[in-house]
Amino acid sequence: MEKPDLNLAAICRRTQALGPGIRAAVWVQGCPFRCKGCISPEWIPLRAAWKIQPALLAEELLREPELDGLTISGGEPVLQASALAELVTQVKAWRDVDVIMFTGYYYENLLAFPEHSPVRRLLTLVDVLIDGPYDEKKNDNRGMRGSSNQRILHLTERLKSYDFQNQPRQTEIHLSDGEMLFVGVPPKGVIPGVTGAIPGRMGTSPREGHYEWT
Repeated sequence: MEKPDLNLAAICRRTQALGPGIRAAVWVQGCPFRCKGCISPEWIPLRAAWKIQPALLAEELLREPELDGLTISGGEPVLQASALAELVTQVKAWRDVDVIMFTGYYYENLLAFPEHSPVRRLLTLVDVLIDGPYDEKKNDNRGMRGSSNQRILHLTERLKSYDFQNQPRQTEIHLSDGEMLFVGVPPKGVIPGVTGAIPGRMGTSPREGHYEWT
């Protein structure tokens, strides 16, 4: 049986803004929630974006020699559970990484899926799940969750010592070929402050989730 491709919005091969250590970050394309104030509205539409086989992406991410972990977000990762489970399995076959995943679904809803479903398989590979939809009115500017209604759920003991709740928010700005990618859970005002300070016209680039200026 042919394994499904990942449909990606963006990747970051090396970051320290989305959890402990040196991490890779993967954002999938497509989300059903459409939360007000979403910082990545370009990644909401359920459409084809950047297609890649999980094994090929794993190979690309593993080129980082100091890779400690993988953070998965979007978009909504659960919509691509099968391909993401394959990606994580491929990476873990070569490197003992920890895994953090953001989802707009609540954990209890995910547990309602059949035990042998792709969603449940993906959950077995996740160390920390940050669950629940983003609520703009509950953004308290604290920690790695976007709003206070979201929960930090430790599905394993692996990252128990890391303070996800009170860790200062960090944002990295990655520039490449005239494109800008914000990586992290941004403090309030960072994105409009940065984009508003750049001379010229800002707009979304062909690679969704990035920004391009002319």
